[in-house]
Amino acid sequence: MNENDAKKKQKKKGFSLPAFIVRYAGPIEKLFILLTLLSLFLMPFVRVNYDLTKYLPESAQSKKGLDLMEEEFGYPGTARVMIDGVTLYEAKAYKDQIEAIDGVDTVMWCDTSTDIYSSSDFIHYEDITDYYKDGAAVMDLTFDYGDSDKRTEAAIDEISELLGDKGYMVGMAVQNKSLTENVSRELNTILAVAIVVIFLILMLTTTAWTEPVLFLAVMGVAIIINKGTNVFLGTVSFLTDNVVAVLQLAVSMDYSIFLLHAYTRYKEQGMPMNEALTAAINEAINTILASSLTTIVGFIVLTVMKFRIGFDLGLSLTKGVALSLIAVLFFMPALIIRMAPSLEKTEHRSFLPTFDRTAKAIYRIRKPVFLAIILLAVPLYMAQSMNTFVYGNAAVGASEGTKVYEDEQKIREKFGRSNMMIAIVPNSSNVVEKEFAEELSDLPYMKGVMALSDEVPAGVPESFLPESITGLLHTEDYARILMYTRTKEESAAAYAASDEIQAIMQKYYPEGAYLVGGTPSTQDIQTTITKDYNFVNILSMLGVFLVVMFNFKSLATPIAVMIPIEVAIFLNMAIPYFGGEEVNYIGYIIVSCIQLGATVDYSILTTSNYLEARNKFRLDKKEAAIWTLKRSIPAILTSGSILTACGYILYLISSISAIGGLGHLVGRGAWMSVAMVLCVLPALLVMVDPLIEENELDRLKGLLKKLRAPRIRGKKAAQAEEDAGKAAETDAEKQSVGENHEQEGKGRNDG
Repeated sequence: MNENDAKKKQKKKGFSLPAFIVRYAGPIEKLFILLTLLSLFLMPFVRVNYDLTKYLPESAQSKKGLDLMEEEFGYPGTARVMIDGVTLYEAKAYKDQIEAIDGVDTVMWCDTSTDIYSSSDFIHYEDITDYYKDGAAVMDLTFDYGDSDKRTEAAIDEISELLGDKGYMVGMAVQNKSLTENVSRELNTILAVAIVVIFLILMLTTTAWTEPVLFLAVMGVAIIINKGTNVFLGTVSFLTDNVVAVLQLAVSMDYSIFLLHAYTRYKEQGMPMNEALTAAINEAINTILASSLTTIVGFIVLTVMKFRIGFDLGLSLTKGVALSLIAVLFFMPALIIRMAPSLEKTEHRSFLPTFDRTAKAIYRIRKPVFLAIILLAVPLYMAQSMNTFVYGNAAVGASEGTKVYEDEQKIREKFGRSNMMIAIVPNSSNVVEKEFAEELSDLPYMKGVMALSDEVPAGVPESFLPESITGLLHTEDYARILMYTRTKEESAAAYAASDEIQAIMQKYYPEGAYLVGGTPSTQDIQTTITKDYNFVNILSMLGVFLVVMFNFKSLATPIAVMIPIEVAIFLNMAIPYFGGEEVNYIGYIIVSCIQLGATVDYSILTTSNYLEARNKFRLDKKEAAIWTLKRSIPAILTSGSILTACGYILYLISSISAIGGLGHLVGRGAWMSVAMVLCVLPALLVMVDPLIEENELDRLKGLLKKLRAPRIRGKKAAQAEEDAGKAAETDAEKQSVGENHEQEGKGRNDG
């Protein structure tokens, strides 16, 4: 029996996961290389979306309208072009050439209402100032294909070549083209700079010159596989395509550092390489999984956002962290075996100090720092909720620093703003449509309205007009009315105009109509995403709380762990309010989850070290806090520096406001979390020490057991008494039956 047990144990040991990974390191390495090559092949086929309206929920008014318009009329791209330094006649010639370019559908200009070939004496220039003045002409373009279509991009290139230095272009199609070009150009630069900076950080914080190469190789493989497998998601947002690689690199680097350090410790104990690696993997599995779970929870809650860009980004980030885990546990051991000789040859002393004085200094100032945090927490929370936000496409593609932004400023100086909205209404009556268009034209902020009812001369049937005109504005069931307002796409005035237009539309078409365009879509984005924020924020905090609670088996510990991170988030988000900056709301809602998920590990590490000092080494509270800081600072500084650097690299290099703003918030939030964890958490741990030294959950179970014990004993006693009573009754019955039988027997004998 003992021999069989020993064989079973040996068999189980032989098939353990760590031993399997080390034994088959060669084939595993080849598999990862194959997956990397396959992912490199798939990466160019990942489709990238630049239109935020695509992520609106199906219930949104503008989303329904866009879907209907695409079904009935297609989803044409739009642009606005200014030609500077031209006469009225030269502008007309340019207009005709632009209209003839393949991919351009219509060009709206003043020649539709004014005969510009007539004598100057008969042209009322004051009536056409919205289209021509001071030697400049501005025109509104509609393309045959969508804003992101390659044919639309080709048409824009041809228009730019035609106009040369005289031309200035804005609009959704131009924004999308600019985004595409900037993203593809800047992404490689961002990744290259991030790799160099992280390499330098690792050189200072590791103990072998080749360790950074090992870490970056493992993370590089995980990032490539993550980007390649995005092809199975169908389409990813431009935000996901740009920031996930950098964030994955920043938040997952710790896993590979931990595994290598565990391997080094076992090697120093005299273990052979394979045994040391097996022991290190065995140790790392539980620790890395526990550490990564909080990060995954922070990311995965983004997938429940109604504004579906959260699902897109959250899924890709979660997948990236999971792939990083797999790469560290399976691929990295193979690289360690391959690089073992060079790792040993290139060892050097640590460049980091012991942090003795730093730890003591932080402990001395713990009370004033903690008091300051208590006083500032509520004001910071209030301030971060009072920021000024931007939501829509225009805030992303036409952000400051881009050529689109510069062109927009030039056009606005001459002609003011022009914001296109489109009404999709039932094609029930040309008379009703004409009345509707006329009322729209009378609005003070309206520049122009284009409806087929205005294009059809009185008494002329619609069928007499060319299909190129009727197909643009009418189908069998629906009519499309184009309108241009003198408002910014995203502003209080634009929202008020949108609401008023929709009210007028409802009056003429109570049976149902839709208003689409940048402004209505931005209104729906704002409504959707602001509802998401509180829900996602609460869900992420609850998820992290539960993970930490079950990890430490304590209710007080997750509160202490999360307070420094939440205060750091409040401070990070309050700074734009005090600085009077506008914040892209997408970055705002996403960063709160990223900062919590990525930096709460600093708190968990610090708390684990404190508990080890108290329970294992039996240090008093002061000594434990100082020892914890000395041990935690190097790891936290390494991880925090990498995340900070990656965030600021995005901020400094990207010209796209949504990406740069997100990077700024991530970078600033990372170093703030580091500062809060190191300066605030030790004071919290000392304060709640009686609660966390022994976990409350076990004590709570014991207390409940004690409370239940008297009831259980009472129930058992009552049950025993009841059983005894039943037994007594049974005995009495048996005795009675026996007596009856005895009397009956006597009776028979007497007889």
